[in-house]
Amino acid sequence: MDSRTILVTGASGFVGSALSRQLHDLGVFIVRAPSRQEAPLAAATDWSAALAGVDTVIHSAARVHVMQETASDSLGEFRKVNVEGTLNLARQAAEAGVRRFIFISSIKVNGELSSPGQPLRADDAPAPQDAYGRSKLEAEQGLQQLAAATGLELVVIRPVLVYGPGVKANFRSMLRWVQRGIPLPLGALGNRRSLIFVDNLVDLVLTCIDQPLAANQVFLASDGQDVTLSDLLRALGRALGRPARLLPVPPSLLRALARLLGRGDMAQRLLGSLQVDIEKNHRLLGWTPPHTLEQGLKLTARDFLDNPHR
Repeated sequence: MDSRTILVTGASGFVGSALSRQLHDLGVFIVRAPSRQEAPLAAATDWSAALAGVDTVIHSAARVHVMQETASDSLGEFRKVNVEGTLNLARQAAEAGVRRFIFISSIKVNGELSSPGQPLRADDAPAPQDAYGRSKLEAEQGLQQLAAATGLELVVIRPVLVYGPGVKANFRSMLRWVQRGIPLPLGALGNRRSLIFVDNLVDLVLTCIDQPLAANQVFLASDGQDVTLSDLLRALGRALGRPARLLPVPPSLLRALARLLGRGDMAQRLLGSLQVDIEKNHRLLGWTPPHTLEQGLKLTARDFLDNPHR
């Protein structure tokens, strides 16, 4: 890869910071990573200084999905950032002569669940179920129209749940539960989930910077190894050196209890399957994840133990 300038948005976030570190470590890129204060993701932001001389934009900044939304117009708030802010950046990138725009989207564009034995694929019809997923789909559609009109090369990557050192939110909660030895009624789950280790996602993004066949394509991103939630918790226990304490409560009982408590949607996400097929990545890009699920979990657990109060 020739030396060139890469603009990374969302560089203070979990994925963006990992991307920026890896690009710096390669030593062949000049990485430009404006802060949220310097260049907020909004419809009126002037990106001209940040885009000067840039070859590729890796756009990972977003208003992210939240479990308990407080905005009265959730979709409107997501659109301001994820659609209007993204398209404003992309229009200016095209005008500045940027060659390629890599958009970190979300598996939520495909949907929330997959049917047994039928993993989601990159070219499936989109079926977002919430405001966040719809905003990401609208951003993708706007970017595709812009790319067709300007010649900007667009790459869309839809990751599943991303984990790795420094992970927060629900994945960190699982680490904490297992590390503390909390009994969990999740020992009899057969649902299967796809995950992606952050370094695998970074590797896919790096592949897409120069791969000609990546242009104007959509890719799903996972480790290529699906796992049940029960087995994931057991694997975390092994990585933490503390076996997970799992109680074999039938999923049907968990669903019934969740409905009684008004948490049916949460149970659906917890107990349903979400598998993706990344065969397209290998076929078009020659890409396979460099790290296994077990390796990723070990590195994640080691960081959690080393930084318990992060």
